[in-house]
Amino acid sequence: MAEKISSIACKLGIDEDAILPHGHYIAKVPVKEFEKRIDGPDGKLILVTAMSPTPQGEGKTTTTIGLGDGLSRLGKKTAVCLREPSIGPFFGIKGGGTGCGKSQLFPSEAINLHFTGDMYAVEKSNNLLAAMIDNHLQHGNELNIDPRRIHLKRVIDLNERALREIVIGLGGTKNGIPRKDGFSITPASEIMAILCLSESFSDLGRRLENMVVGFTYDGNPVRPPDVKAVGAMQVLMRDCVNPNLVQTLEGTPAFVHGGPFANIAQGTNSLIATRMALKMADYVITEAGFGTDLGAEKFFHLKCRSAQLKPSSVVIVTTLKALRYHGGFKDDGGLGNLAKHIENIRHFGLEPVVALNMFADDNQGEIDQIIEFCKKIGVNAVVSNHFEDGGNGASLLAEAVLENIALNRSCNFKYLYETDLPVERKVEIVAQKMYGAQGVDFDRNAICDLKLLKQNNLDKLPVCIAKTPLSLSDDSSLRGRPENFRITVNELRISSGAGFIVAICGSIITMPGLPKTPAAARISVLSDGSVGGDMWIS
Repeated sequence: MAEKISSIACKLGIDEDAILPHGHYIAKVPVKEFEKRIDGPDGKLILVTAMSPTPQGEGKTTTTIGLGDGLSRLGKKTAVCLREPSIGPFFGIKGGGTGCGKSQLFPSEAINLHFTGDMYAVEKSNNLLAAMIDNHLQHGNELNIDPRRIHLKRVIDLNERALREIVIGLGGTKNGIPRKDGFSITPASEIMAILCLSESFSDLGRRLENMVVGFTYDGNPVRPPDVKAVGAMQVLMRDCVNPNLVQTLEGTPAFVHGGPFANIAQGTNSLIATRMALKMADYVITEAGFGTDLGAEKFFHLKCRSAQLKPSSVVIVTTLKALRYHGGFKDDGGLGNLAKHIENIRHFGLEPVVALNMFADDNQGEIDQIIEFCKKIGVNAVVSNHFEDGGNGASLLAEAVLENIALNRSCNFKYLYETDLPVERKVEIVAQKMYGAQGVDFDRNAICDLKLLKQNNLDKLPVCIAKTPLSLSDDSSLRGRPENFRITVNELRISSGAGFIVAICGSIITMPGLPKTPAAARISVLSDGSVGGDMWIS
């Protein structure tokens, strides 16, 4: 039976009168609750990542929740930190983002749908800025903005491929200046990345001011203060800065806040929620999108660097399905892929634990093979059956993580590059160390982008490399552990408000489309008002 949210808050030492309830089971926790504890000690930060996944994912969210419940069952004061799900994937192919089986968040339907309105606040703030830019063009364009070089796209939290490329301002002089535009999905907005890296209300405002939304005809950057949009954007986002508190099915407190994509942005929950949880719990489990080459690398270089966080343990999720997808149980196949992801975590000076996310039809012989393989390379691999058994099924994993925390006390967490290196070198270091690439090629468009970044002194930021999650390379057909490959950067985008440069490799799409038979076609409201349907849930 679910507990009232006031009871969940009490587990974290938050007074019932301090929370802002959204019904019986959801609440916002004001930022001032973190500020009151800012001088207190931090708990241990545990990252859940994965090997290269299949298109459906390998259950990082479910494992994160199961591990949280497993640690709670061991008597540890624990909190989970996760991203807010996007409605687009929920109605598309991937389903919701609240876990599955006996390792789920509650109330999952509300979290997967409208939740507390954070997604809409980000969407409205982004689209208000877009409207004010086009309004400036309409009324004389005093800033000399080049309509061809406005990079900000409008956003909507749905999968809608027809909106990727559009033309606006048609219909005569009263309807604006005609120009090419487009939509991204809301989690791909830089404003979502900004929300999730901001440390306070004032830091949010500073980051919004630093955004580059386009360029003038003279090549100078255009920012939100130029069109006087920042104050109104902050007002729209005032409430969504406060983290959301829910619970797991077993009553472990869970902060679910923010939802940036793991390609175009950092792919992890908000910094405010993570820092708040670390002040309120002894163990905080969070996840980063996709595998170590994307999610974990961005978590370390973007989030941890921004806030000086140091992880105490890293869990790499694997499944027999993923190992088969990447070539089976051979060194240049699935096992080679897993070995590379283990190596990736070691590049940062940490030792990982491998969690084998178990399914009912898994073969014991293959499980034993994975455990033995990991043992040979000095890594503890543990079977976790949290889907079937909740926290009890994750008890061995929880114990392994506690042992891993002790092991990592003597490790020196480090970054792979310094931010003052040239952009080309930063991308090359990540590609060579994390992907195993021989090198990096920059095409003509990327070289032009690079010159513009340097011209405006925007090149001294960390890099966020956007590529396929289905391969260590930038080619999704190269599975396992590919060798003798190079990656190609075809575009560089500036996310100066968030604080990084995005290097686009391959055909990354910021507005997903729906499959032939989307999950939306199988969802309905049952007679009792609950949501029914056959959805795959992560």
